[in-house]
Amino acid sequence: MRDQIAAAHKRLFAEHGGFLRETPMLRLPGAALGVDCKALWLKLEHLQVSGSFKARGMLNRLTQNTIGPAGVVVASGGNAGIATAAAAKHLGVACEVFLPEVSSPAKRAKLASLGAKVTIIGAVYADALAACLERQRETGALLTHAYDQAEVVIGAGTLGAEIEAKAGVPDHLLVSVGGGGLIAGLAAWFEDRCHIHALEPALAPTLHAARAAGQPVDVAVSGIAADALGAKRIGNIAWDITQKHVKHAHLLTDEAIARAQQTLWQDCRLAVEPAAALPLAALQSGAVQLGPDETVCLVICGGNVDLRTLHFQ
Repeated sequence: MRDQIAAAHKRLFAEHGGFLRETPMLRLPGAALGVDCKALWLKLEHLQVSGSFKARGMLNRLTQNTIGPAGVVVASGGNAGIATAAAAKHLGVACEVFLPEVSSPAKRAKLASLGAKVTIIGAVYADALAACLERQRETGALLTHAYDQAEVVIGAGTLGAEIEAKAGVPDHLLVSVGGGGLIAGLAAWFEDRCHIHALEPALAPTLHAARAAGQPVDVAVSGIAADALGAKRIGNIAWDITQKHVKHAHLLTDEAIARAQQTLWQDCRLAVEPAAALPLAALQSGAVQLGPDETVCLVICGGNVDLRTLHFQ
């Protein structure tokens, strides 16, 4: 898949560079965030158009398929819907988004500003997905899945190509996991060349549950990051790729995630959503430990945060 990711990165930025962004990387001494390591890189993907890494995969999906009069349809906790709506607006096609009730007001407002038709239905993402699939069968719209389509995973993997171009291959790569599209793309790019750590909220353990069962299974989801990491089960593509290339997986409490989110604001002035704080939470909590001569990259995956939840200081 690495060749497909490299080709997608070249094509997307050649044809749609005015839409997608090659997001910056911030290099800090480990001590800046209380970490004992040689170098700490932050991939600032929350600065991506639409506010998350999802724009890469959604644009790749839309540009690799024929879109009819019904446009595109997607179910999302928020970020995939925003990314699909932004890509659809860029391409001049209609977009319908199904959101669960857990979706944040900030994400709903962003969707409205992009002109998408929004339906809020069900308690969690899986409920919104069921309604979305029914609408797709009725209208024939192009379905964009939040994480379990090859084009979406390949698009997410383009982030890995940028990390390597700027910082080389880190010793450790820390990645938040919901349905698994992001970690699948990154693991497909880096393969076994670094230690890839899958990070999940303890209240949304899709990968952990799958590993315990030996296959993807449904889990109950809740907690501080449920609007972004609230998939009911790990995607099939992510399951296959992580089985091959991801040996490290960690669960993090809501308290640790909230603390890391506040640290990113207070120490770095990065306003990010809870899902983007798991990499730092893994370091602060000691779930991931580094050697003094090692390098680490934290993927800051999304910034669609309700600013009222941050304590500005």
